[in-house]
Amino acid sequence: MNILAPPRVRLTIEVVHDLVCPWCYLGLRRLLRTLRRRPDLTSDLSWRPFLLNPDMPRAGLSRADYIVRKFGGEERARRLYGSIAEIGHGEGMQFRFDRIRRTPSSVDAHRLVRWATRHGSGLELVEALFAAHFTDGRDIGDIDTLATIAAACGLDGGAVHAFLASDAEADIIHAENLRAHRLGINGVPCFVIGGRHAIAGAQEPEVIERLLDVALVDATEGF
Repeated sequence: MNILAPPRVRLTIEVVHDLVCPWCYLGLRRLLRTLRRRPDLTSDLSWRPFLLNPDMPRAGLSRADYIVRKFGGEERARRLYGSIAEIGHGEGMQFRFDRIRRTPSSVDAHRLVRWATRHGSGLELVEALFAAHFTDGRDIGDIDTLATIAAACGLDGGAVHAFLASDAEADIIHAENLRAHRLGINGVPCFVIGGRHAIAGAQEPEVIERLLDVALVDATEGF
């Protein structure tokens, strides 16, 4: 260890997201890429739920019904998803919207992220849920599917299933969604850095990095 090297600054980053939001998947990937190129800091990520579809039935909707309700028809959805897939390809991501047969409620997936975070696997699980939905087309509103994904991340699938079979912490997810709106967050992803600085959207790493620099100055003012 180089005792003359300056200490690494630790920043808190709240990731306000929805697990059925492709821009959130893309935004998280860009955030992580940005953090990897900043050896001068370490980060503590926390996961803040946001519900893009707060009135979604717990069982979800068929993809066809969802697209009609959300976009008015297939053509508009195809153009938007094609654009997202192209951007994702540039990030080494594979969006396969054609594999999605059901748009789920994300409440249970958000509950699972809270559970996994308490067991030290929040980031791993979030990435696995995004990939399961957007690349593999799996239904992340189904608790059997969620338990299987959790087990693949090294968590206790049986304990996860028992937790999700209850309504534990569902009220917290809705309260957190309401909190985000009250803070003026109306779209995701949104990253809140150091509790003071926020950036919305799946921004390029250069844009994220500029905000990190501002937060870094704040964090080191007392040094």
